[in-house]
Amino acid sequence: MSSPEDLEDRLARALTSAAGTFPPPSADLVRRSVARGRRLRLLRAVRVAAATAVCAAVTAGGALVATGAVGGRAGDGTTRQAGPAASGPSVGQSSAPRVSSVSGAEMVRTLKSLLPPGGTVSAASGTGSRTDGPDVRPTARLTYSTARGSSGITLDIARLDPGLPADQQGEGGCLPVEVRPYDTCRTEKLPGGAVLSTTESFTYPNSDTGQKRWYVVLTTAAGAQLTVQEFGGGGEKESAGGADPVLSTARLASIVRSPAWDRAIAALPAPRTHASPGPSATRQRVTGTRMTEVLRSRLPHGGTVSDLHAGDGLVQLVYDDGRGRNMVEVDAQHGMTALLAGHMGCAGVEGDCRATTLSDGTKVKKVQGPSEKGGPAVVWLVDVLYPDGRRVAAREVNSYAESAPVTRPRPALAMDELLAIARDQRYFTG
Repeated sequence: MSSPEDLEDRLARALTSAAGTFPPPSADLVRRSVARGRRLRLLRAVRVAAATAVCAAVTAGGALVATGAVGGRAGDGTTRQAGPAASGPSVGQSSAPRVSSVSGAEMVRTLKSLLPPGGTVSAASGTGSRTDGPDVRPTARLTYSTARGSSGITLDIARLDPGLPADQQGEGGCLPVEVRPYDTCRTEKLPGGAVLSTTESFTYPNSDTGQKRWYVVLTTAAGAQLTVQEFGGGGEKESAGGADPVLSTARLASIVRSPAWDRAIAALPAPRTHASPGPSATRQRVTGTRMTEVLRSRLPHGGTVSDLHAGDGLVQLVYDDGRGRNMVEVDAQHGMTALLAGHMGCAGVEGDCRATTLSDGTKVKKVQGPSEKGGPAVVWLVDVLYPDGRRVAAREVNSYAESAPVTRPRPALAMDELLAIARDQRYFTG
């Protein structure tokens, strides 16, 4: 029989071998990971350090009166007329005296007080806040039931980091249709500078079936963010049905806009200060404006562009040549030589893959294969890595989103056109 030491050696070798055969990361891996993480509960967000929280179990009566849902952008990129904004004061800079902390029991009591009468509350718990260690965001969660059904409701309060771009943290704003094709989302600016985002989505956002997840995010002018989520049929992932949540999005909006949260907002730690990035960091940015200009100049004339979304190092859009919508995406980065070492070949890549090294040392990989999401979409990719570490990856999908239904038999741009987009040197100039 093998000794424990032999087992440890074999396990270490197996893990090392497996790590060395991982397939290359897709061009939008970082962006999609950030986008998906933003939509997870704030307790699991990347900015939350691991910490032990004290939970206070509370039970009592709760409530409901349903009102109409708010409209927004549908999966096809069109806009629906939204209903009136929720009534109530706009939450801005808290006027409450600064307090050291709030307890989980206080958070639950406040959430329950904002539910309309008529239902019952169960499985209630909360976490408090503290400022003497890793951030612990005050939260409340409960299950709310009426004769119409049940919903799992969670509320989180956090302070955004002023040193990070707003689209890389928190829950606010609407994600592009290329990422979340089945979301119906609307964002409005409130008096005083607060921003309210309302989204009707699904617990598994790559599908338009299953448990519904509605959520409303209020970002105050002072940088506090309140997020209330509601899951139809019970807690998150506790139901596979498609029933509407019990509370409307208008009711959820009234919850996050209530001044009853002023005490919890006042207990949040003060924002951290950050030094300005140095000149070298600024030079390494590939701006979204520049990427958009270059990509649009490379698209065939006569088509239409919609759902444009751009940021540093990334541009996404939907291009329609008259034969169906087609997602096009370009990533551009510096300093990628070490990160992509061993990943510019075709080992482990599904589909038709061809990898070459040009005379100047530039590595080019072309892939035509199925969607990694398992749907019917076809993904075409050209990945270019220059000897100095600059990297441009251009990809397209024969749909307006990789997880959406296909809109054309094959992608709109030929591989030679995709190569020309990826090889354009203007991303790094001007």
